[in-house]
Amino acid sequence: MKNNITVYTTSTCPYCEMMKRFLTHNNLEFTEVNVQKDPIAANRLVQETGQYGVPQTNINGEWVLGFDQARVMQLVK
Repeated sequence: MKNNITVYTTSTCPYCEMMKRFLTHNNLEFTEVNVQKDPIAANRLVQETGQYGVPQTNINGEWVLGFDQARVMQLVK
């Protein structure tokens, strides 16, 4: 079964880069949304999660806040 993974990032966030590298290293396909370049997505993200920080990663409908490798591996199928 394919995972549905979206990583919300900014251009200057080192933890965002770490999350993207971790997903790539584990052969997990993802979509990146840079909230610094997409203010509509940024507003939607804050409304949905109540969080302003990045990275925020949605995996199959569940949220991972920050760079949390263990939580990512719990949620992937």
